[in-house]
Amino acid sequence: MLIAAVFVMPLYWLFSSAVKPSGEIYQFPLQWIPRQLHWSNFTNAWHDAPFGSFFVNSIIVTVVGTVIKMVLATGSAYAFTFLPFPFKRFIFLLLLGTLMTPGTITLLTNYLTASDLGWVDTYAGLIVPGAGSAFGMFLLRQQMMALPREVFEAARVDGASHLRILLRMVVPMSRPMMITVSLISVIEVWNDFIWPLIITTTTEMRTLPIGLLYLKSQEGYNDWGAIMAGTVMVAAPMLVVFLLAQRYIVAGFSGGAIKG
Repeated sequence: MLIAAVFVMPLYWLFSSAVKPSGEIYQFPLQWIPRQLHWSNFTNAWHDAPFGSFFVNSIIVTVVGTVIKMVLATGSAYAFTFLPFPFKRFIFLLLLGTLMTPGTITLLTNYLTASDLGWVDTYAGLIVPGAGSAFGMFLLRQQMMALPREVFEAARVDGASHLRILLRMVVPMSRPMMITVSLISVIEVWNDFIWPLIITTTTEMRTLPIGLLYLKSQEGYNDWGAIMAGTVMVAAPMLVVFLLAQRYIVAGFSGGAIKG
């Protein structure tokens, strides 16, 4: 109970601060329950920055990026599980090795590549460099390793192609893990800050996490009520997604996905 309270407390403070007057946020001793709900913080945040275009950009990048990630992760996991090819184990270990590499190391090379391709300040630049997911591939591969091989061998004997086996048998049987990997991807892409900050140069292409910077004043005075309200608008969709899909995450990780 105490541990749960430690994790919930920052969220409560964020949501309560979003409906407080700015002066009440600084008050000491802390005012845990707002004396008066200040809903205008949300309208102020919405009008102080173009949150409408930020929302559209974040939704496009998150949806398209997650679909591409799932297609690549599912196809590569199937190949590493069911298909024989040269240096299979070495390539698999090489991909797993990328999980040990901090993402910041590849920022410069990714930016230079995107710049050469003319992808700076475009949706392609926001989406494509992060489309590969070694972690998602690994989880799906472990899930597929637990599936009964005899069923797929029988399907191959009956003349089923690999694409048909993948779409008709492997994907339905791996649904809990695929939902889990999709949710991890959605949360990861939605909350990404560093790469969208680097690859976009205009306000029209910014995403929601970058949009919060537009609520900070250059003159030194910050409307913290509006900033907290903007932060709630960024975080709330992912909290709703997590609460609605948490049983799939539990089912995915408890379904033998990390065996083998």
